[in-house]
Amino acid sequence: MNFNKDVFSLYAITDRTHLNGKSLTEAVEQAIQGGVTCVQLREKNISFPEYVSIAKTIREVCNKYGIPLIINDDYRVAIASGADGVHVGADDMAVADIRNHVGDNFIIGATAKTIEQALKAQSDGADYLGVGAVFPSPTKKNAIRITPEILTEICRSVEIPVVAIGGINLENVHLIKDCGQSGIAVVSALFAQNDILHSAELLRKKL
Repeated sequence: MNFNKDVFSLYAITDRTHLNGKSLTEAVEQAIQGGVTCVQLREKNISFPEYVSIAKTIREVCNKYGIPLIINDDYRVAIASGADGVHVGADDMAVADIRNHVGDNFIIGATAKTIEQALKAQSDGADYLGVGAVFPSPTKKNAIRITPEILTEICRSVEIPVVAIGGINLENVHLIKDCGQSGIAVVSALFAQNDILHSAELLRKKL
């Protein structure tokens, strides 16, 4: 798929456990208004119909601002809801198998922690990579850490965009500014903040 890599510059991943009374729709809209360029809807332990229903609601918000919506884990939810793509981890359905079920205009992101994983995902048809955790993550405490050096090597080894992920916030984002990624993915640095819009604005200024 051909698209501008800048679409991944500030990539927001949702987490309803941090919203402090806000609705998910409200939180996502505030994040986009603050400068988020892509949204991933991540839901765990809910039924397929409920996931699709939530995705359709968030898709309307993203469409309003022309922002891509990516679904975590399940490409079927993405298709059923009209989302723009899916992001899969190492234990999810293979990128090549998903590509066989979707068109060229469907975005597929894949998690990679090594150069070998990155190159395989690219050859299998991934459109971008999520690479991390680059810092300790409050949302995935057992996530395998990677160094800035490994992030740099992965960025150099592939032609598709790389999104750094894992514990990134205003205080540490400068530590990976020279690694070559196309953007950063954040969860709590946005959705755990009292002022989501302002937090997104500050992150965009840092970028």
